[in-house]
Amino acid sequence: MKQFIEKAAVLTEALPYIQDFKGSVVLVKVGGSVMEVEENLEGLLTDIAFMNAVGMKTVLVHGGGKAISRGMEAAGIAPNFVQGLRVTTEAAVRVVERVIKDEVNAKVVRLLQKHFANARPLHGDWIFGVAKKAGTDPVSGATLDWGFVGEPVSVDIRPVAEMLDAGIVPVVTPLGTGPDGKVYNVNADTAAAALAKAMKVRKLAFVSDVPGLLMDVNDPASLLATLRIGSVCRLKETGVVGGGMLPKLDSCVEAIQAGVGKVHLVDGRMPHSLLLEIFTKNGVGTEIIADE
Repeated sequence: MKQFIEKAAVLTEALPYIQDFKGSVVLVKVGGSVMEVEENLEGLLTDIAFMNAVGMKTVLVHGGGKAISRGMEAAGIAPNFVQGLRVTTEAAVRVVERVIKDEVNAKVVRLLQKHFANARPLHGDWIFGVAKKAGTDPVSGATLDWGFVGEPVSVDIRPVAEMLDAGIVPVVTPLGTGPDGKVYNVNADTAAAALAKAMKVRKLAFVSDVPGLLMDVNDPASLLATLRIGSVCRLKETGVVGGGMLPKLDSCVEAIQAGVGKVHLVDGRMPHSLLLEIFTKNGVGTEIIADE
């Protein structure tokens, strides 16, 4: 009997959050090894199907880095990363487009449909207009060139809004169309943040294979439950944040500054971590919020 009472208590704790978020737009970005481990991906997509069933309007943006790396290896293209972003040649971007659309996106849509969510593909090159990414090496001052990697400069939110109004879960690929009409690879975190900003979503959740933001990467107990964006520069300067977390955290800050309500960093390896983060008082990841 106790276990049934505990289950009922969980549902009643979630009730005010369900009522509050009904009709709200929540954007979820998933990447990392969560995409590779079937159990973890299934768990996350079950959470999204639940959110959709209780009236939340959920958009899913996915990465697929490991699948892309396998595709490039099969094509004889060596992976190359600069400042956490994949350098993408013209030959490589053809592999990226094929893998991300025909393999990764198709699988995610299929699994969501298995859980009775009305999911449909929405490819990023249909909605993101991008400019070629440019940058400078902070040490040498040399110009950095990522090839066919773009940064969103425009977002057409109409297809997304129309799908959400029709009860569809849009599953978005991290691609864009450049001024030359060609397809560009877009960092999935950047794509998610750009779409979240354009739509001014209620919540933006990054689901990956880390518990959240750790002050010490070797100590799970050092998790920051709440982070205000004013503290981000200090964390970057002291080296707490680096590698692939850099573009993710920059995207979080930009999203908050553009009007997104809250951003969450969630561990997709934990069963139902997305539901626990959204529908419970304390959450399980890192919540990023505006300064007071």
